[in-house]
Amino acid sequence: MIKPLFQNVLVLVNGSESSIHAVQYGILMSKLYHCNLKAVYVVDTATLKQLTLSKFFVADESSEYEESLTHDGKRYLDYVVNLGKAKNVKIETELRQGTVWYEVVAAAEEMRAGLILLGDYSSVTTDRAVVKHDAVSSANREILRNARCSVLVVKEQNVEQLYKLV
Repeated sequence: MIKPLFQNVLVLVNGSESSIHAVQYGILMSKLYHCNLKAVYVVDTATLKQLTLSKFFVADESSEYEESLTHDGKRYLDYVVNLGKAKNVKIETELRQGTVWYEVVAAAEEMRAGLILLGDYSSVTTDRAVVKHDAVSSANREILRNARCSVLVVKEQNVEQLYKLV
């Protein structure tokens, strides 16, 4: 018997609309292909440490910002669980700390993921989002480079409508 291409799917959540679309896509995949779905949010402590060392942040600011990111991550992961519940899909979640690309690849390997889903950030156009876009693009490139499983960038423009229909 041939093993399915993917039994376990990991999706990176960062709170952006693109990552929520990737989650919705993952929920659709889970319903259609009966695969396990896990959402991971990574608090980028590596960048926070670098900003502290370069004196952009003082240690107290870095600590407060890390707490804020951790709180945001928990909130986003709770939201993702509720998206899954609305469609009768169980989503495992995990909050990790470290370098985003490294933690995503490690989580994928730990769960033996056959696929990693990423949001599409190529259409980010606001000035405010440019810095985040650059950081996310860099992390996504490293995930593509280092992942041992397939990686899919969700570009489906109608994913929200498809999610609502299922």
